[in-house]
Amino acid sequence: MYITDFAKHLVRKRNIGIMIYLILNTFLVIGLFGDPIIGVIMYLISLILALSPFGEWILRLQQGCKPLARKEHIDRLIPLFNEVYNKAKALDPSIPDDVKLFISNDSNPNAFATGRKTICLTKGLLEFSDDEIKATLAHEFGHLSNKDTDLILIVTVGNMIVAVLFVLYRIFVTVAGIMFSIVSNSLGGLITTFFIDVILVGMMWLWTKFGTVLVMHSSRNNEFEADKFAHQCGFGTSLIHVLDQFNEIQVGATKGLWANLVSSHPDPDQRIGKLQELNDVV
Repeated sequence: MYITDFAKHLVRKRNIGIMIYLILNTFLVIGLFGDPIIGVIMYLISLILALSPFGEWILRLQQGCKPLARKEHIDRLIPLFNEVYNKAKALDPSIPDDVKLFISNDSNPNAFATGRKTICLTKGLLEFSDDEIKATLAHEFGHLSNKDTDLILIVTVGNMIVAVLFVLYRIFVTVAGIMFSIVSNSLGGLITTFFIDVILVGMMWLWTKFGTVLVMHSSRNNEFEADKFAHQCGFGTSLIHVLDQFNEIQVGATKGLWANLVSSHPDPDQRIGKLQELNDVV
């Protein structure tokens, strides 16, 4: 059931960037291993590990998520979380039954979903009203419902495998080139080895940038879908208030073409406009 549901979300038009990059990354992993069967097996083992409770724990650790500990945080946030969780589950029963709320020490107002069962708020978001926090939580449940975090996780695993293999390949080529140059007493061999390494680094840099553009294109589209989910949960107007405050924080910040291409979130005004269409709010 999960695999079918995940596949349905993957092939949607808004995920075309992720789908293209995932296919290309998979072929690259297989090519680097030199054996399709070994490549696929290693990819699957890595995914199973990433989707396991251990993998989820690692993700939370990397992003500074910690369990709620302070009484005032528990008393305020858990009822808000449970209210939104119930509405999200009613809208999409496929959302896991054991999603947990965490908090980070970041002073900037934000929230994010990670893995399959983690939603994390920053301490900066505590300055917002209860309704605004509920709207933000509903948006994050939208990401879990749409399997956005799973898609990013699969891409991340593929990138990790490619990065490790790339480092090993660089070490092998460099050591082999140096050894050959020493044995043959060839300065030209050392220079050639250096330029080969520069070319390899450049190719990896281009591949990473190309993948970032594709994945972030899908990520921006998925933000609109998560906003729509929050609206369907009944928090569309409150989410507009949240985005308005985010907009105020970003006032004066200008972005160039590259920054816009690699941004994971659309412009807040664009998101507000689409929510206003859904809410029929001016």
